Amino acid sequence: MKRIYNKIINISGNVIAVSARGVKYGELAFISSAHGISLAEVIRIEGELVYLQVFVGSSGVSTEDEVRFLGRQMQISISENLLGRIFNGSGRSRDGGPMLTQNFIDINGPSANPVKRLMPSNMIHTGLPLIDVFNSLVESQKISIFTSSGEPYNELLARIALQSKVDVIVLGGMGLRYDDYLLLKNTLESEGALCRSFLCIHTAADPVVECIMVPDLSLAVAENFALQGKKVLVLLTDMKNFCDAIKEIAIIMEQVPSNRGYPGDLYSQLASRYEKAVSFEGAGSVTILTVTTMPGNDVTHPVPDNTGYITEGQYYLNKGRIEPFGSLSRLKQFVNKKTRDDHRPLMDAMIQLYAFYQETLEKKSMGFKMSPWDNKLLKYGTLFEEQLMELTVNIQLEDALNTGWRILSDCFVPEETGIRTELIKKFWPKGSISDEKNQTHQNRIKETEGQPQAI
Repeated sequence: MKRIYNKIINISGNVIAVSARGVKYGELAFISSAHGISLAEVIRIEGELVYLQVFVGSSGVSTEDEVRFLGRQMQISISENLLGRIFNGSGRSRDGGPMLTQNFIDINGPSANPVKRLMPSNMIHTGLPLIDVFNSLVESQKISIFTSSGEPYNELLARIALQSKVDVIVLGGMGLRYDDYLLLKNTLESEGALCRSFLCIHTAADPVVECIMVPDLSLAVAENFALQGKKVLVLLTDMKNFCDAIKEIAIIMEQVPSNRGYPGDLYSQLASRYEKAVSFEGAGSVTILTVTTMPGNDVTHPVPDNTGYITEGQYYLNKGRIEPFGSLSRLKQFVNKKTRDDHRPLMDAMIQLYAFYQETLEKKSMGFKMSPWDNKLLKYGTLFEEQLMELTVNIQLEDALNTGWRILSDCFVPEETGIRTELIKKFWPKGSISDEKNQTHQNRIKETEGQPQAI
């Protein structure tokens, strides 16, 4: 039964207060004003005092206007017709296509029962060597890209959406500039990936409350496809904007602020979304990869700080590249031991040598003389960055591993890599320059054996 009230007690910003009974948190309502009918959502209940966030703002709303509660939460229509479509944060079509009117589900469902969750065990191939080789993305993982404003994080998400070997891509944008929205849309459309994607986009010009709805809408769609047996990758950008929207509403509600003005339940707000990552027994999976921008590249900011406690690792995007040292996928050990027997040893050796390269750069910048070993490291670091770190690189895992071996063989002899002999014999490229040098060295040793030594 729909309840109708004709007396608004208070209007504060985009939040109105009305005295009502039998109303639930998250319930929707229609507000009839001189400007037409506006949609609102219940965001707080204090006894009989109900606070509603008006989606399009409270401009034109008066205390005598009619408030009609719908008796339900935000819903979205679920079907295969969602793929290739673009919606806004209130569930309305943004692409001009028809509205869907069947199979509605609530967007605020609970997280999956832990008993029904499967242990992460499958790798998601992205075509990016810095992820696939060094910090593998795993099905049902929740992980974030830590970065700062100005970095090409939306371009990175677009590449991951195009190259990832999954069944469905769900892309949620929060507080996007319009050109960023067009970038994501046009990239997926031009490469033919839009047909397997669902986009839920909130731009900076849209109402704040719609920003908060984007993760819930995206994850509800993703969960439904996963229950149908699909492997779903959810990409959300930018969680900093999502948290700022929560902060703005908390300020309007005069809640006691916590760290840097964010509400005290920020951790719970983030965790309730990230915990939707799951692999269902006998069905599909939901994997969550988000972008979290850090103001001033400050990792102690409340948003990345809380995110780090919830997620299973992070990727650091800095200066247009994924940093191999700051990045960590805590679930990679579940999958990279099953890919190829050289995966983990090669990964460890290359990262160690790249660390030596960073030290050599510091020595060079201070004017130290470069030794032959330093020159090898400089050559190695350059090849490593060009062939494995660039975001434009798109190669499969096996090709990336072979590229790693080729880079090593172009710069070092096998003994300098620290990799086990049996792996060297199996994977070291034949006919490489370093292989020839090493063979010449071994021949010289044999020639000098048995000869009298000079005193």
